[in-house]
Amino acid sequence: MGAKQWGQLFLLGAIWGGSFFFARIAVAEIHPFALVLFRVSIAAIALHVYLGWRGPSFRLALPHIGSFFVLALLNNVIPFSLIFLGQTELGAGLAAVLNATTPFWTMLIANAATSDEKLSVNKITGIVLGIAGTAVMIGPGLLANIGGPVWAKFALIGAALSYGLASVFAKRFQKIPPAVVATGQMTAATIIMVPVVLLLNVPLDIFNISATVQASVLALALLSTAFAYILFFNLLGSAGATNTSLVTLIVPASAILLGIVFLGERLDLFELCGFGLIALGLVTVDGRLFRRR
Repeated sequence: MGAKQWGQLFLLGAIWGGSFFFARIAVAEIHPFALVLFRVSIAAIALHVYLGWRGPSFRLALPHIGSFFVLALLNNVIPFSLIFLGQTELGAGLAAVLNATTPFWTMLIANAATSDEKLSVNKITGIVLGIAGTAVMIGPGLLANIGGPVWAKFALIGAALSYGLASVFAKRFQKIPPAVVATGQMTAATIIMVPVVLLLNVPLDIFNISATVQASVLALALLSTAFAYILFFNLLGSAGATNTSLVTLIVPASAILLGIVFLGERLDLFELCGFGLIALGLVTVDGRLFRRR
């Protein structure tokens, strides 16, 4: 990847790291399934407004409507549901490490399903280092919550696998502008989530929640979803599925940094070691430093 792609990757990681902050505030007053629906539906509306204002036309998505429903299932509905179910039994630390296996599954799927993203020593070594760095950074929280039923762990691994499938599947949209792809995905996810929420009788009264939570929902939908997915699909088209999936290694680091800056949390030595391993993993995947040496 070039400097531009690395910049986009770190920006995306910072934005999705912030989504944990917004979600932590919002779930205190909103049912998780309702929050998912608010997130995708508000993002879909914002993206349609953006397309109407700046273009291109959403008509470019219409011939691919079936594929967008598949993408929404793989990239939103299935992983969100599996993560929610898994985290009813698992601690946040173990869940974060299992989710950080996304690049590994993406790498394997891309190697089998594509001709331009084959396995290499650099990719394998870098991703293993990144996952190890995430585990070290979670540290004591991981060790304290290592237990839990096997099905819950498989649910989190299934979510990571779904994200990997989504990244590879999304390559078929490379000729469609990223904003249109993001809009198509969020529109399809909204259509899928509406009957799910209604069938489960989930409360949807967003107007009787605090202003802080309302602001968090808007930030989660507009910044961490609408804008983030435009950036994601743009990066996917230029950097490939495996490289783009490395964002899941940056997100935990970003979340901890935001906690230090805005919540006064302290950075421990084990977290610094985790940052170092993640940085080394990213440099290894990039490979240019080693080629120069």
